Formats: sequence, structure tokens, C-alpha cells
Amino acid sequence: MLVIKKNCSEDMVAHALEEYPNECCGILAGNDNQVTRVYRITNFTKSPYRYLMDSQEQLNAMNDAESNNLDLLAFYHSHTHSPAYPSETDVRMALQSGWLDIYYVLVSLEDKNDPQIKAFVVGDDGNIQENEVQVR
Repeated sequence: MLVIKKNCSEDMVAHALEEYPNECCGILAGNDNQVTRVYRITNFTKSPYRYLMDSQEQLNAMNDAESNNLDLLAFYHSHTHSPAYPSETDVRMALQSGWLDIYYVLVSLEDKNDPQIKAFVVGDDGNIQENEVQVR
């Protein structure tokens, strides 16, 4: 289970709405599967259908998390017009990147009045497993 502090979930949703109609992306960090820090990362592709994290911002976030003794818990991004479920592109990117020991958190703006947040793990065989998310 992934626990996301309420202010962190609110920040992710705000980020998704600010970047709309393009996808947003970022990194979630914390300890013991509890997200306490959101790192907003620029979507280098500026696209409503895919994301690519700015590599320097990603490195800066990873270094900051490490210097603050935080674990990288998840990558997040938004789906602007579809449910919070990994697309074929999302799975392919996870497999190609080798980041398979991390959550993939999706913020769906399919209904902008009721954004949905869900977390997934992508297995090395491409299988997708949904994990429980609690906002506290």
C-alpha cells in the first residue's frame, strides 16, 4: 500500500490541472511507503499523450531526496482524457527504463471535477498490478 499525505495528493492534482491539456510528471519521495515530498518535473515533450521527464530536473530531485534521507517511492504523471491506468506506452517506458521497483502513480483528469489517483507496479514481464492508495 502507498500512503500519500493529503497535501502531496493535492499538489499532484494541482500540477495536473495547471499543465492541462498536457500531461504533467514528477517524482514522489518519502519513507516506509509514505509519500511526504512531491517533486514537480517538467514534461519535456509538452504533450497531452505522453511524458518525458526533464533529465536535469529528475537528477536534481533524486539528489535532493537522497540528501534528505528520502526514498524514491514513485513516478507520477497525469492522464488528461483517460482513466488512471497505465497505457501501453507507460508500460513500454517502464520496461525500457528498468525502473520496475517503484510505483507508477497516475492522476486521471478524465473527470476534472473528480480527479482519480491510483498506483501501479509494472512487472518485468509487463504485467500491471494495482496497489492500494490511501490519502491521509
